[in-house]
Amino acid sequence: MPAPTIYHVRDLGQRMGIFTVWEKKRNSKEVHWFMECFAEAMGVFFYVYFGIGSQVGWVFGNILKEAGLSSIFQIGMAYAFGIVFAITVCSSTSGGHFNPCITIAMVVFRGFPVRKALRYIPAQIFGAFIATLVVYNQWKAFLDAAEAGLEAAGPGVLEAVLFTPNGPAGAFGNYLLAPQTLPRVFMNEFVNCTVIAIIIWACIDPSNALCPPPMATFVVAFAYAASIWGYAVPGVSLNAARDVGARLAAMVIYGVEAKGTSYSAITALVNIPATLFAAFIYEIFLVDSDAAVAPESLKMIQHHQNHARLGHASGHAAPVPHSEDTDTSSNEKRSIRQFENVPV
Repeated sequence: MPAPTIYHVRDLGQRMGIFTVWEKKRNSKEVHWFMECFAEAMGVFFYVYFGIGSQVGWVFGNILKEAGLSSIFQIGMAYAFGIVFAITVCSSTSGGHFNPCITIAMVVFRGFPVRKALRYIPAQIFGAFIATLVVYNQWKAFLDAAEAGLEAAGPGVLEAVLFTPNGPAGAFGNYLLAPQTLPRVFMNEFVNCTVIAIIIWACIDPSNALCPPPMATFVVAFAYAASIWGYAVPGVSLNAARDVGARLAAMVIYGVEAKGTSYSAITALVNIPATLFAAFIYEIFLVDSDAAVAPESLKMIQHHQNHARLGHASGHAAPVPHSEDTDTSSNEKRSIRQFENVPV
């Protein structure tokens, strides 16, 4: 049976000359790494921009006693939609990590190149940094009003509140809420990040027929939202890029004091061992290499294989493995790694 004809975007119409020239340059080996980093930065920008925007509304409303400006539910939804937008817009270019701990776990468990990881992580932090500065400038007049209200409340009130979850800087940096303790907040961060990472690993498991790739976007997004809804008050960070990038921006805005206390190390670093632990648990107990690749996952893999630059520019679709390829007695059996490591 002949392979079905495939069409590339260029077949739908010619782009303007300047874009065609730039695209050829952009897709060269010397430049494409920057496109991937740009996509990672933009993805984190989406996540942080919408999430912190709702956090600022929450803090401003609490300070000036303005009801209805935001809520923990809204904050969770904002971060969730930010993740949906990030994956939808940027993942096809970079692979859609958007979190240093995911990048590190991919290096350890999936053979992701170390050199590329060393580029991705600063790009992710930079995306959060820029998003935070943009949000601050959009809300600046209201934040100034909130600070003025705290100053009017009495001597030392602003200083006492500024670097807390209920202060203006608390919308950007993560600070410990009394009476929470460091051991408990460590556990809170570790458990939440572990659960989220297990869910992510399940979503990228090509044999998971219950979670096809389009649905995985929303499953991951609402895993983050659920953690925020349940554990934002005890304290969660969930993403080192969001924490470090936003904290650096807070230091630019409010000075070095915004760096926080030893809690900052927990918010910035604990998600890394938690994610590695989660990936280890999933790989040890839940991965089954003899399981069939789910049809929807196979379609997505083939879609990437059909990219013109990956060697299938002839107009015919890349071959899809048939049932005989899964015969464990055959020396020609395809390794599942062939499908997991398709470049994106």
